[in-house]
Amino acid sequence: MNQPRINVSNFVFFPETGFSSPKLYWSKHPVLSRFDTRKGWCNSRAMNGRGFFLLAGLSSLLSFSAMADDWPQWRGPNRDGISQEKGWATQWPAEGPKQIWKAGVGVGYSSMSVAKDRVFTMGNVEEVDNVYCLDAKTGKELWKHSYPCSSKDPNGYPGPRCTPTVDGKFVYTVSRDGQLFCLKVSDGNVVWKKNYKTDYDAKVPQWGFSTSPLVEKNMLIVEIGSSGASVVAFDKTSGKELWKSGDDKVGYSSPVAFNWKGQRDLAILSANGIVGRSAKDGHELWRHEWKTMYDVNAATPIVSDDKVFISSGYNAGCALVQFSTTPPKVVWQNKEMRNHVNSCVLWKGFLYGFDEKELKCIEFGTGTVKWSEGIFGKGSVIVANGKLIIYSDNGRLATAEATSNGYKEISTAQVLGGKTTLSLPVLANGRIYCRSLENLIALDVAGK
Repeated sequence: MNQPRINVSNFVFFPETGFSSPKLYWSKHPVLSRFDTRKGWCNSRAMNGRGFFLLAGLSSLLSFSAMADDWPQWRGPNRDGISQEKGWATQWPAEGPKQIWKAGVGVGYSSMSVAKDRVFTMGNVEEVDNVYCLDAKTGKELWKHSYPCSSKDPNGYPGPRCTPTVDGKFVYTVSRDGQLFCLKVSDGNVVWKKNYKTDYDAKVPQWGFSTSPLVEKNMLIVEIGSSGASVVAFDKTSGKELWKSGDDKVGYSSPVAFNWKGQRDLAILSANGIVGRSAKDGHELWRHEWKTMYDVNAATPIVSDDKVFISSGYNAGCALVQFSTTPPKVVWQNKEMRNHVNSCVLWKGFLYGFDEKELKCIEFGTGTVKWSEGIFGKGSVIVANGKLIIYSDNGRLATAEATSNGYKEISTAQVLGGKTTLSLPVLANGRIYCRSLENLIALDVAGK
């Protein structure tokens, strides 16, 4: 009679076991040694009940690890608002997911970056900016980098706006008054720094510098907005200037890099419009004028093939621009999606985002509205595994299906109170991170 066999050939082995090789780990383990690692199976009769439980637990752990995903910069790994994480819990009790921890992080509108079990964000306390590095599991402060910086805002929106950018051993941040830092991820020590005002004679925008730095290969790309240095690329490890280009005033958006005709290009929504530049040397490739009241072009552009989607508030509306023609041409333009601060997410041919105070789904190719929902006020949205994660400016969190066939809510809960914020929520490694103006929380959404 054939004995049942359990396939273990797809298991992933981790160096953290302390064993010099997977084979040694298996051979020394009192239960796993019963597996035949050469054939990738085990004799189930040789396994006792405890062994099966251990196998099931190990399999579950490895499965979730394979599906987890860091969120190392503004709008996620690809700056598109999409997480590749799967297996996370989309359904919650009425009170919401379990809160794992809560931390005070000063006032500000910075979102969070998550890398290697560390959470990075920014906040201001008593006119001192702080870059925080927290333990992702406990919320414990691992380090903070502090420097003087005014938090004052003409319309009562105090504190920093930039989301830290994590790249390997370094994390990059920008203050609202233009202080750029490269810090060590390990301890927060300064590797190099720049000052937009003193180094480039830059003028601080009305609501402060908001651009989150972009790492592109060996470069760190930032928007400064001064004459001859609208956009500047630095060597990311040394801070040496590699190139500078343009005369556009800075907006409140962040650049994105993309592939086009075998090269890497940049899409930058400045105060004057959407501009395409070569990532190699910054030279201008194309532009389309897009003016908004008070120069508030804040949403991150979304590039797909030879088209770029742009959107702004103050009744400016949105447009899909084809940049492969000379000059670029408008495919469509309307006022159905007015992103005041936070950007849309493109998912399977449809855009999901906030038209001022209304959550909408519109077709990417035509601009046609598929549905709208007005229960959230202003807010932000990301996508993970075909689900929307929605966070309102008053601290309400929800999940819904990412479908053009109407708003289909899965769960919703009030997870934070206090003063409102426009910070983007983050999903990383089984946790959703949300912040109010002053507090940051981690919520447990790990799949069970």
